[in-house]
Amino acid sequence: MPDPTPRKLTLAVRPNAKVALAIVHEDPDLLIIEKPSGLVTQPGKGHATDSLLNGLFALKDGAIGKQLHNLGERRDYGLLHRLDKETSGLLVVAKSPNAYDQLRRDFEERKVDKEYYALTAGIPHPMQGVIQARLKEVEVPNEDPYARRGSSIKKVVISRQGQEAVTAYRVLRHTKAADESSPGAPFAPVALVRCTIKTGRLHQIRAHMTFLNCRVLGDDLYRCTTPNPAFKSLDFPQAHRLCLHAFHLGFKHPTTGQWIHFHSPLPGDLTKYAAKLGLAPLPACA
Repeated sequence: MPDPTPRKLTLAVRPNAKVALAIVHEDPDLLIIEKPSGLVTQPGKGHATDSLLNGLFALKDGAIGKQLHNLGERRDYGLLHRLDKETSGLLVVAKSPNAYDQLRRDFEERKVDKEYYALTAGIPHPMQGVIQARLKEVEVPNEDPYARRGSSIKKVVISRQGQEAVTAYRVLRHTKAADESSPGAPFAPVALVRCTIKTGRLHQIRAHMTFLNCRVLGDDLYRCTTPNPAFKSLDFPQAHRLCLHAFHLGFKHPTTGQWIHFHSPLPGDLTKYAAKLGLAPLPACA
């Protein structure tokens, strides 16, 4: 005689309702999530239960988790792209197989608009352009004092043997070039840069800014290959995190076929930091 007691579904990812998530949009096919800085996108070493995906599996008393579980590992439990732990901003997550497959194709065919705000030490020159510098992933020693001894991390280097990587950028606002003899210019020049990525490589914007002899503020992994004289003996207020924010997503809805756009303004912590640097007032999302 069959057992009438319904069996509890064991989810592939452990739900964690303590992971704070902001839902920007939801419909039967997808979710738009605003990821805070400091949150990893998916479970991994050291983050088995406190990732964004763990939080997604707990939404609506687990109802969202069941949908994502049914998509399976082959469809990355709905994750279509990722943001670095310290990067904040918008992510799209599929809730149905059709939505995932269609959006996956659009990502691969570069039919998804992805734009970021970056606060940079140094002003990119020229003020607007396209960076086409191929990126190759490498393993380097992890210099974090809290990391396990002998551990390594992934980063990218600019290399002809790397993968194609394309970033369009435009300087939206910048401070004047600092002069060490001028008491009114305590910091080296800084800029708010709008970056549109045509490809989605690891640390793409961070590496491409160093290609322009700038760096994203708060970035301890990437440094300018050629010392920038503008930084000499000029200190910046300490950035408490990576100053990179994914502020715009635009794509064709997988069911309706209509283009939809989502925007997220620069978070309060980065707005206050930008003001300290002399970049206020900041432009609205556009």
